Amino acid sequence: MLNSIEKSRKCHGKVDCHSTSSQSSVTGSLPKRRQDLLKWNGWGYKDTEFILNEKLQVELTGTRYKLSGMVLPLLKDWMLNNFNVNLDYVRPAQPEFSAADLPSPVINKPFLEDLQTSGLEHSLDCHDRLFRAHGHTLNEIWALREGSFNRIPDLVAWPTSQVEVMQMVQLANKHNVVIIPFGGGTSVTQALECPSTETRMIISLDTSQMHKILWLDEENLTACLESGVTGKEIEQRLASRGFCLGHEPDSYEFSTLGGWVATRASGMKKNIYGNIEDLVVLVRTVTTRGLLEKSCNAPRTSSGPDLHHAILGSEGTLGVVTEVVVKIRPLPECQKYGSVVFPCFQDGVSCLREVARQRCAPASIRLVDNEQFVFGQALKPENNSLVQSFLDGIKKAYLTRWKGFDINKMCVATLVFEGTLKVIYIHYFVVR
Repeated sequence: MLNSIEKSRKCHGKVDCHSTSSQSSVTGSLPKRRQDLLKWNGWGYKDTEFILNEKLQVELTGTRYKLSGMVLPLLKDWMLNNFNVNLDYVRPAQPEFSAADLPSPVINKPFLEDLQTSGLEHSLDCHDRLFRAHGHTLNEIWALREGSFNRIPDLVAWPTSQVEVMQMVQLANKHNVVIIPFGGGTSVTQALECPSTETRMIISLDTSQMHKILWLDEENLTACLESGVTGKEIEQRLASRGFCLGHEPDSYEFSTLGGWVATRASGMKKNIYGNIEDLVVLVRTVTTRGLLEKSCNAPRTSSGPDLHHAILGSEGTLGVVTEVVVKIRPLPECQKYGSVVFPCFQDGVSCLREVARQRCAPASIRLVDNEQFVFGQALKPENNSLVQSFLDGIKKAYLTRWKGFDINKMCVATLVFEGTLKVIYIHYFVVR
């Protein structure tokens, strides 16, 4: 069930009257102590990793994904051939940091006293601070596994509403304290790194406890969501009402709506649903001067500059995104997945260019080069079906022997079709 859903009604031509539904408790997918669920020095869940089993075959642990618990017989050889890995050489990453290994927090005592008086939840724990000191660039993950940090947030705060964000920003402004908004932590722009030269107290404002859908308008196909809700949560909760958002960046399992706005995110199915700027109707942002929002809750107006374009892509430098009104759609009637194999990358580019020219692109079309294609084949799980093995052999023989494709040059375009059955088959046969 959705938490705190309100359905908008038209009153005298204005969408300004709401009937509040019954409240129900919904727990977000990201806990406050994320390090209990997620890897502290890598991507994803702690219970999910690649291991070598007793037969020295690669296996994916856990139960969260389709490949979990499966043996990947080709992956070890792929890694040996591409990275020259020596399986006899073992060098574990450095152990988890302790408080003694990390920079001591810079404390602004008047601010901390006011914060404690306010009752806003916060933490000075070193592991809470470290988890929010980085995104997921190669440099940041390397620093976690092999290096160190010169500066990390001094305190982590967990507001649960827009009102609490406003309180936090007012306190920070009063005491000259720095705020870095933190959503899913999936940033790849180093925007979450703390400047080593910053001498003021730095607060990581974690929005993960702001994950409610505040209202849903089934007539106008819009919904108002808090900024800390993850992409996976959005789709699950909307689907329970027969709707979808359709914005699926690669990180959507962990990244948040507020983070999408702050980074001007793009999704895999943008051909139908658009990028995040195409989905946003209204953004509410808490700044040091108060709440910034447009006065008109409509997709676009024809007068004046659009404040959304200042907030979109601002990476949290102008304020904290707290609530977003987005366009939603009814769930698609059906989905179809497919792929097209090309003898070389240039042929694939030519095909995608023609698809774009004819404006017949499916929801998602992604061209994968040969290196990624070979890696994808290496991720195939062990197949115990004689029928499937026979069919796979036929496909490979058809491509390499009959069509003459060079396995070291071929590439593939992956396809996702969504919509009515009629539209899907039109797109499918045009692309094929």
